[in-house]
Amino acid sequence: MTRLPLPPSLYADTAVAPVATPPLDVDKSVSVAIVGGGYTGLSTALHLAEQGVEALVLEAQEPGWGASGNNGGHTNPGLKHDPDKIEADFGTELGRRMIAFAYGTTNFTHDLIRRYQIPCEARQNGTLRAAYNESSAAAIEQTAQQCIRRGMPVTYLDRAQLREMTGTDRYIGAMLDSRGGDLHPLSYARGLARAAISAGAKVHGETPALSLRHEGTRWRIETPRAVVHADKVLLATNGFTDDLWPALRRTIVPVFSSIAATAPLSDAVARSIMPTRPVLYESGHITVYYRIDQQNRLLMGGRGPMRWIKSPHDVAYLMRYAERLWPQLKGIAWTHGWNSRLAITKDHYPHVHEPAESVLISLGCNGRGVALSTAMGAQLARRLIGGTKAEIDMPITGIKPIPMHAFWPVGVTTAVIAGRVRDRLGI
Repeated sequence: MTRLPLPPSLYADTAVAPVATPPLDVDKSVSVAIVGGGYTGLSTALHLAEQGVEALVLEAQEPGWGASGNNGGHTNPGLKHDPDKIEADFGTELGRRMIAFAYGTTNFTHDLIRRYQIPCEARQNGTLRAAYNESSAAAIEQTAQQCIRRGMPVTYLDRAQLREMTGTDRYIGAMLDSRGGDLHPLSYARGLARAAISAGAKVHGETPALSLRHEGTRWRIETPRAVVHADKVLLATNGFTDDLWPALRRTIVPVFSSIAATAPLSDAVARSIMPTRPVLYESGHITVYYRIDQQNRLLMGGRGPMRWIKSPHDVAYLMRYAERLWPQLKGIAWTHGWNSRLAITKDHYPHVHEPAESVLISLGCNGRGVALSTAMGAQLARRLIGGTKAEIDMPITGIKPIPMHAFWPVGVTTAVIAGRVRDRLGI
């Protein structure tokens, strides 16, 4: 198999050098085989290796090739749903554990980065969840109050405060969570791979898992050049999930999330946009998110075409929207436009499955993958080591394919177009 080049992103042009992850070319026998070299797989391998468990990662391309190395770079706390809903859906005991875990993922991630001295431009300047209409602002204020009741470092901001923080009059209310932040996604993926390898894990690029089957008391994974025998298996393929495990592909909707980046802005212009450098994502029918990186580039993200892109002009609506927010950007250079696939679940919760003895699956971060998947690595490692007696802080559910899954491309495209219209009309 030939390794595909990385998507033509700003990250590919500016990331730290990759660690060597040669293709697997000899048969291996290991305790845990992990399919997928994104944040989930790499973090799990690291946490297994730290505890002396032999872990081997099989990655079809190279670590960080998918959404892990091509996302918006936000480390956002929490889940898609509000704390009260999480407790209502899963009960007080598990619900509270889920909330504590999910809202602690950013601290977990930034602590790990500091512990391993991963060079990835990490900052923890907060996350803004912002609203530009009254209904969204009311919902965000409710979320903030739920978080404040639980003792979280959250503040609700009004229009005047937001104008100071964002340099635009667009927003009427927002929740600021001081635990949020940002990083360079591809540098972080490569740093996680390096940390996992230094702890004793093996990571092999250009090594897709072609088949998986039970063989005696162990699992047999065929790859193009070699066979892996493992006591336990973790599948962590997220938006690139295929048919390696029956019906799994039909439990998620893979959608493209796109990003456009400017050339470095002058200090004066960058300060006029986001002087304190939080990250921001909007509460709308179609989410737009953005940040200013450490080189003063503006990175604007959102739903784009349901296909691979190579230019900022493929997501021209993001450039137009940036100029609407900050007219001083008119005429600036946009240097990069790229995207990758992430996984959306029907219920918008992350999914952890245990479909067979000694097989674990984790996927469906629903756009919060940087911190969530990193912290999930420790949870999954605990389960892989301790088995069914080792409780984790997320529910383990059955595999339930989404009805009419074959029609998802049409459905996603329709939803994106309708959402943009509703956002434009303010309804």
